Amino acid sequence: MFMRIDINVPIEPEEGKILDDRRIRVHAQYIRKIIEEYNPALILGSHQSRPGQAEFTTLEKHAELLAKYSGLNVEFVHDVIGPAALEKIRSLKPGEVLLLDNLRLVSEEILEASPERQALTIFAKRIASVVEFYVNDAFATAHRSQPSIVGLPLLLPSAIGPVFEKEIGALSKVLSENEPPRVYVLGGKKVIELLRVIETLVKNKAVDRILTGGLLAHLFLLAKGVDIGKENIKVLEENGILPYVSRARYLLMRGAPIETPIDFVVKNERGVENRYVGNIDGVIMDIGVQTAKIYEELVKESKVVVLRGPLGVIEEEEFKQGTLRVLEASYQSKGFVLIAGGHLASMLSSDWESSNRVHVSLGGNATLLFMSGEELPAIKAMELSAKMFFGW
Repeated sequence: MFMRIDINVPIEPEEGKILDDRRIRVHAQYIRKIIEEYNPALILGSHQSRPGQAEFTTLEKHAELLAKYSGLNVEFVHDVIGPAALEKIRSLKPGEVLLLDNLRLVSEEILEASPERQALTIFAKRIASVVEFYVNDAFATAHRSQPSIVGLPLLLPSAIGPVFEKEIGALSKVLSENEPPRVYVLGGKKVIELLRVIETLVKNKAVDRILTGGLLAHLFLLAKGVDIGKENIKVLEENGILPYVSRARYLLMRGAPIETPIDFVVKNERGVENRYVGNIDGVIMDIGVQTAKIYEELVKESKVVVLRGPLGVIEEEEFKQGTLRVLEASYQSKGFVLIAGGHLASMLSSDWESSNRVHVSLGGNATLLFMSGEELPAIKAMELSAKMFFGW
């Protein structure tokens, strides 16, 4: 049985240290249950970042942590669909677990296409030739249309896994309580994906206010014609975001309810300063004191608050404050709080996990798109598989 999981985790690039292993811990406990209840020969596949990015690496350390948290012997192979991987898969016995290397080492796994097209890839055909069943337990990748997500279900009898099922159940509960005001707090570096989320939210009228931070805030300020300083424009350029200024401007012109910071914490040759928009001198590192105060008040009044991505450079302790203040205000609100995966989960205290008003999702942007009403490719592929193999 091949099971697609998502153990794509934050990594410190220089030393390769895993900064937050929550996804690995969650998957590990369910992998153990699957082995205990069904005793399959279990092949696991996941990705870690993407080629060209600092966090792109092999899954050797991930395998070690899966073994540690599951209490199972998790074998690892430095291969994906080559001879070494295929030989390991064929020799795997019931009750044994094998983790393949980073699936995105295979170029086909980076490209997106229809399920029918992905079922024709070498990746999908080779995996399908050596396994009998497919399980998708990677809800965090459900918005992707890649071979391991949408191709394999068309070649094998398929099912969703326990993590996937749990996410759908929790998010459906959030949607049933989805009364205004609904506030989304969006930050981090995944700007292009967040633009897609915002477009869907606005189209489906699924949000009342969007509070921005991180590079997303830079982009929308630039789209408004605000001077954010040469250093910060350069950051957008280096991250390939500048071409999306017109797309952001179009959203603003359509009346998207987007709020941008009025001040920032910046780092310059004089040190660290709080500077207002229009007078930014230095590299933006966090939302400013007044912006944090405004955002706090807005989330406190929300019935539903959804948070995705940090509002500052949280890798450095002194630039965590804006994000921490907004997180704390969200927790103090009377509404339902959804943490949509990513780095934010690593900043939460144990109190969050025990609250019945909070759901900490593993899903990231897949969570946001599901909440916004977009059809997710992974779910569509599973429906096609059910018709093909079970006649549903």
